[in-house]
Amino acid sequence: MKKILLLAVLGSFLAMVSCNSSGNSNRKSKGGLQGEVNISGAFALYPMTLLWAEEFQEANPGVTVNVSGGGAGKGMTDALNNMVDFGMISREIKPAEVEMGAWFIAVARDAVVPTINPQNPIYTEVQKRGMTRDQLYKIFVTREITKWNQVYPGLAGMPDVDINVYTRSDACGAAETFAEYFGKHQEDLQGTGVNGDPGMANAVIKDRYGIGYNNLGFGYDLESRKPVQGLGILPLDIDSNGTLDAEENFYATVDGLSDAIKNNVYPAPPARNLYFACKGVPSNPAAKAFLEYILSKGQALTEMGGYVALPSSILDEQLRKLGGFPESGAATASRTEDHQTASQTAEVAE
Repeated sequence: MKKILLLAVLGSFLAMVSCNSSGNSNRKSKGGLQGEVNISGAFALYPMTLLWAEEFQEANPGVTVNVSGGGAGKGMTDALNNMVDFGMISREIKPAEVEMGAWFIAVARDAVVPTINPQNPIYTEVQKRGMTRDQLYKIFVTREITKWNQVYPGLAGMPDVDINVYTRSDACGAAETFAEYFGKHQEDLQGTGVNGDPGMANAVIKDRYGIGYNNLGFGYDLESRKPVQGLGILPLDIDSNGTLDAEENFYATVDGLSDAIKNNVYPAPPARNLYFACKGVPSNPAAKAFLEYILSKGQALTEMGGYVALPSSILDEQLRKLGGFPESGAATASRTEDHQTASQTAEVAE
């Protein structure tokens, strides 16, 4: 499963067809759930949605789930224009979008992480000290810090070269969420614009003096659980004391960072909920069943995908919003059973 995920992320996105043909699936089965579910949007949710789609289709061979990327902006536009069943959204839903008929539901949690090239001479010091919110603000927003030797003033051996800042050129949840960390919006972030999460990661990997930011699933390799080769995760000095304390040093693996997100140690933003959105309450039976699966059995796959499962209180709220498991006790009992079954299946697969 993991190899399929990695190949899918690095290769071309799956073709997406119009949601108007959702009743004409190419998959055939004798009875049972049938149809087509079409999804587009945020790169942040793309790898996780592929994992969910793979398992859901195995259990429901009469259903085809088509997933494509393009950014949160595209996902919302496609959803509001009824071009897809769901748009993947990696930021908070805007009031104007709700007024246009957007219905949305949380499906998982992750975070945006700042990134740096490990070949940068400052890299070792960054791993010891991290960077504060104020330092990053002066790099990405005000451009008061423009050279690497200005990050830690007075420290010998730091390179007197420009900081090459990269930001996203496409309307996306990663940029909006990272900007929210500074109390700003995507358009306030400075730097060379690049398209998509893969483009951002590649820009920093190729630039010794580059700095950027990525969604969790593109900052870490999901097989090794470590940062993507050639890409360094830039730790946050959360308490701004000038050093990376033991309780702040959780970036070595995606699992360590995921635990920090789950335990509310990593700040939010840039930690955030991830959403599926559509125009009105979903009426496609296959799409609704897919959502019900994500909010029950599918939550057990989040750890494998490098994401964070929704806490029980949020899960129960989403299920009630969807119209399933109206009593929280029933939802919790079902999730417990599903999690145990899925965990046992994952152990066998390993």
